Amino acid sequence: MKSIRLALTAAALVAIGGATLVAARAATTAVTVDMKALNGSGENGTATLTQESDGVKVVVSLKNAPAEAQPTHIHIGTCGNISKAPEYALVSVENGASTSVVKGVSLDDLLKGHYAINVHKSTSDLGTYVSCGDIKSS
Repeated sequence: MKSIRLALTAAALVAIGGATLVAARAATTAVTVDMKALNGSGENGTATLTQESDGVKVVVSLKNAPAEAQPTHIHIGTCGNISKAPEYALVSVENGASTSVVKGVSLDDLLKGHYAINVHKSTSDLGTYVSCGDIKSS
């Protein structure tokens, strides 16, 4: 009788552990966003979003970008219909690259909503967008 209880307990623990692994695998761990040039900038590239323990790491890489700082944000909306107010600030793109961590945010939450990464021409010309990419599942 005791060995049957032990076997049933072991089977239950294996089943619970397997369910936990399936749930853990369901979370999205990385997404690549196509960044498309706007306003004749030629600044095409990618943004890679990776789930980390403290938030979402965002690595932006653009071709044909200037050396000067270009403010970069995550906005609510899509590239075709973007909210002007940034939702999350990112490190400015310089020489075509930036790396940021948006703390307290999950990649799955970003994917559930409508968000876009937007790059501005410069700190003195925030009204001109030079690159944009919609955050969505591949």
